[in-house]
Amino acid sequence: MKIAVFAASMGVWVGAIGCGSTEMGAPAGSGGRAGGDALGTGGAGGTTTTTGSGGAQVLGSSGCPLFTADDPWNADVSAAPVDPAGTTKLAALVGDIKLHPDFGSGYGIPINVVPASQANVPVTYDLYGDESDPGPFPLPAVGVAKIEGSADPRNCDGDCHVLVVQQTTCLLFEGWACRYEDTGGWICGSGARWDLKKKSLGQRPAGWTSADAAGLSVYAGLARHEEVAAGEITHAIRFTLKCSAPSYISPATHAAGNCAGNSNAPPMGLRVRMKASYDGGALSPEAQVFVRAFKKYGMILADNGSNFFFQSEDSPDWSDGIEDLKKIPASAFEVVTAP
Repeated sequence: MKIAVFAASMGVWVGAIGCGSTEMGAPAGSGGRAGGDALGTGGAGGTTTTTGSGGAQVLGSSGCPLFTADDPWNADVSAAPVDPAGTTKLAALVGDIKLHPDFGSGYGIPINVVPASQANVPVTYDLYGDESDPGPFPLPAVGVAKIEGSADPRNCDGDCHVLVVQQTTCLLFEGWACRYEDTGGWICGSGARWDLKKKSLGQRPAGWTSADAAGLSVYAGLARHEEVAAGEITHAIRFTLKCSAPSYISPATHAAGNCAGNSNAPPMGLRVRMKASYDGGALSPEAQVFVRAFKKYGMILADNGSNFFFQSEDSPDWSDGIEDLKKIPASAFEVVTAP
């Protein structure tokens, strides 16, 4: 299997993978408000301790790091070389649009935090089981489990992500297209197991998907309200584009190419960074936290969906300040070479 790479010097996307073109779920931003009680707080209300730059951050709600300090999600790309050809291609692909935060008070991708004593339960896969990690996993009881897009895991339509972080072990389960059936228990389209104490790179085999089309961790690319409240996001953010090539670059392990004939379509794993020249001083304090993160860590293409939509956790504590992020043009971003 040949892993796709970006040939920056030639300004072309090259490479191939052998997994087909999986497009996971409906376009980002299609809606769905999650509700219900949470086991833990789903990220809200904890404290955030930072002992250094990227990867050293421990989220108070889980007590777990976000992979290792040298993980691609935690890489400082503020000084990474710009890819002019890639930037031009991306601009031609998306046109004159604005950034769109696909989350807010009452919607987004919820995070379940469970104790180390949480009992493991079976998970059945009905779509991509051959590229999914077998259970059992410590999923919370159906009555308190939080799922993207619905207040009831028994009735969910859309991407229906389920993210579960186990305290102490710092094991992360992520499922896509999940639902709970009284007779069959938890059923997901695909799923991945991550160890948050280790580097994410290498935890998925080349060519495998995850709960995200690019084979990446969904959780790693979400901003949590507690991070923003503490004034610093220390990792990259996941984002979506409608059109992607049938190829991928690190840290992605899977392609979701739906635009094979479009020479402007980028591979999964593409990283963009906000230009240092962008002035976000007039934005809300909450939005400025994101601006700083975009300039230092950037965003990673993780799925097909609406252009320049990016996701964060579902938390009731988000304020209207995040609406200022919609003022930021896509042209404020540039493609950078992978770290």
